[in-house]
Amino acid sequence: MPVPAPRKTPRSRKWASHSSLLTIIAAALAAVAAPQGAVAQDVAANTADPATDQDAAATGAVEPTVQLPGDPATDNPATDNPARPRRTPRTLQDLIPDSAVDDPEAWAQQGAPQEARADADAIAGESLAADSPLDDAPQIAIPWPDELDLPQLAPLEPDDTIQFADLDEDMQAPTLENGDVRSVAGNLKLAFPKDEAAFPKRGEFTDRFRSLSTIAELNKDGDNLAQLAARAKSDEELLATLLRVYGYYDAQIIRTVEDNSGDSPAADGKAQVRFDIIPGQHYRFGAINMGDLATAPDAETLRKAFEIQTGDPMSSDKIVEEQADLDTALGETGYPFAAINAPSLLIDHDRVEGDLTMPVRPNGKFVFGEVVSKMPDFLSSRHLEKIARFDRGDVYQRSLSTDLRRAIVATGLVSTVTITPRAVTQPEGDAPGTVAMDVEMTPAKLRTIAGSIGYGTGEGVRVEASWEHRNLFPPEGMLRVRGIAGTREQLLGVTFRKNNFNGRDKVLTVDAYGSTIDTDAYDANTLSLIGSLEKTSTLLFQKPFSWSIGMALVATKERLKIPELGLVIPLDTYFIAAIPGMVEFDTSDDLLNPTKGFRIAGQLSPEVSSRNGVQSFYVRSQVDAAIYKSVGSRVILAARGRVGSIPGAPLDEIAPSRRFYAGGGGSVRGYGYDAIGPRDEFGANTGGRSLVEASFEARIKTGFFGGALQVVPFVDAGSVSQSVTPTLEDIRVGAGIGVRYLTGFGPLRFDVATPLNPEPGDGPVAVYVSLGQAF
Repeated sequence: MPVPAPRKTPRSRKWASHSSLLTIIAAALAAVAAPQGAVAQDVAANTADPATDQDAAATGAVEPTVQLPGDPATDNPATDNPARPRRTPRTLQDLIPDSAVDDPEAWAQQGAPQEARADADAIAGESLAADSPLDDAPQIAIPWPDELDLPQLAPLEPDDTIQFADLDEDMQAPTLENGDVRSVAGNLKLAFPKDEAAFPKRGEFTDRFRSLSTIAELNKDGDNLAQLAARAKSDEELLATLLRVYGYYDAQIIRTVEDNSGDSPAADGKAQVRFDIIPGQHYRFGAINMGDLATAPDAETLRKAFEIQTGDPMSSDKIVEEQADLDTALGETGYPFAAINAPSLLIDHDRVEGDLTMPVRPNGKFVFGEVVSKMPDFLSSRHLEKIARFDRGDVYQRSLSTDLRRAIVATGLVSTVTITPRAVTQPEGDAPGTVAMDVEMTPAKLRTIAGSIGYGTGEGVRVEASWEHRNLFPPEGMLRVRGIAGTREQLLGVTFRKNNFNGRDKVLTVDAYGSTIDTDAYDANTLSLIGSLEKTSTLLFQKPFSWSIGMALVATKERLKIPELGLVIPLDTYFIAAIPGMVEFDTSDDLLNPTKGFRIAGQLSPEVSSRNGVQSFYVRSQVDAAIYKSVGSRVILAARGRVGSIPGAPLDEIAPSRRFYAGGGGSVRGYGYDAIGPRDEFGANTGGRSLVEASFEARIKTGFFGGALQVVPFVDAGSVSQSVTPTLEDIRVGAGIGVRYLTGFGPLRFDVATPLNPEPGDGPVAVYVSLGQAF
């Protein structure tokens, strides 16, 4: 059998640097990859496998081996005989000469030998056929450093000081023993430290958490443990946030979710969540930086408005509250252009403090200048200055600017109003600057057609309609035409009204009308001309003090009724001149639906009456009072009283329409309109010179219509006397029940009442429908 060729003894090598080795290897690979003509092809026998060598000798198959030119071991013409045995393939180490190791850079620059380059050029010039076979890839063998000795690592000694926790699956999270446990929802509880001083605001905190808790919001009996656990994680984050809001930045929250489905007596089958809160130390305010606040002329006063000092307990709510107070103080003391940046806290856990930074820029102090209307032909600048509650030179106040805007809206002439302060002069030293108030408006529709309908058992049906133009005579000069068609009353009139006449909230009214009235007591055909100047409450401005003064000229033909005898009494003609006046104090919280407070009003009207050439002088006087009291959140108790007197002329010299009567929806319910009064020998209601009334009702809120429905039981009583002094000799009482539907513009009223001690002719039941409460 063939004998394997002996392995070549490795030649001695010098150590080369890392970069040199890279250069050598690169050059060797370049030589291997060169064209066949650039290297010598050595036909040698492959003796790596004797069996393979034997087959190769039999078939004459040969393999190319790569060698470097100039190698003495292979560059021998005598060995170019293809019939001689093949040599062992060389490794990459064998292909690198000593000269390359000694000086790799110089060796690499030599390039290929002259003969190899010539052969390469010759081969490059030949055309390569598309079907030419490819040579086999050269075999490059790089020996693995098996003989490399690596140092042995010293074994580590075990550290007996390390201890591992012995986890007990049944171990429960630590909780506050004997803590103050408060129920948030059926399946949710909070536990606080027993000591109240550790967390003083726990009641407020619990209520706040309850309103935001996911568990409390989605609390259902069928919640499983997985659902509750997921919501508990969200609530834990909420608690952490709330604790920071209250100034506890090192708090710990222990969340416990229990199944409670076991066999123990305490198990109720419902999953429960409990949060144990260990608040830690309450942080306090450290340094407080207010920016440029100290540059304001009123810096000391403004700083007092921001009631947070270094050392105060920290609270994010307090920061928001005091920022609003400071903003109000700036706006009310002459700083229309002041700006407050958002506050920021720098928490120092070592000091247990938070440094507050809230940059304030006062931007100068100013006083009011002129009011400038952008629509002078619609509402002039002069008119706007009259209705403003400030004068030129007054210190700027934001509330007065807002009040002016509300007053312009209350005219009913505009749909939108924007008031913008504009600096006219800048502050200099201690002298404030001046701001003009630029008013931009969008006109509203000025013409209105309105109507109303009502019904009362005594009054019958009453339909009223009107047309008005609210700025026919600028500024704010209104003309209204109105008419009433009803069972008891018919009227046609024209009214001129000038709002904000010669000052804020003053109204000049001139009213001319003709009417016919048919009541149970009298008939009257009247022509009236009435003028008044008043300052009264409106739906937008409910005033604590109202007043009016006026003059009335009345020509009327009237007569009393004697329904039992069916007699027709001739009409008497009265000419009346009166100077009516009124004052009212009102502390109630709503004009149409009061829930608290009181009202008291007095009316006084000196009058001169002429009938059949006889002149009479008398004074009509009346006092009304009402009080409202909330009892709990569902009941409002309301009571009222009325007392009136007409001293002066005898009863016969006073026109029937100017006398006192009682009965009806705004008086004693259960009786007809003006049906209560003293009777003469014929049974006619003569009216009287004195009056006394009282009413009491309970307005009870129900759960119907979202709480908008009220049930109102009530009792009314009243008495009318021919004497000047009110008496209770012939008092009439009515009682009933009503409902109120609360709308955005006032309550709708529906009352049903019955007289408790009726007189002949009084009906058994009376019904009243109107807008607003009875009183």
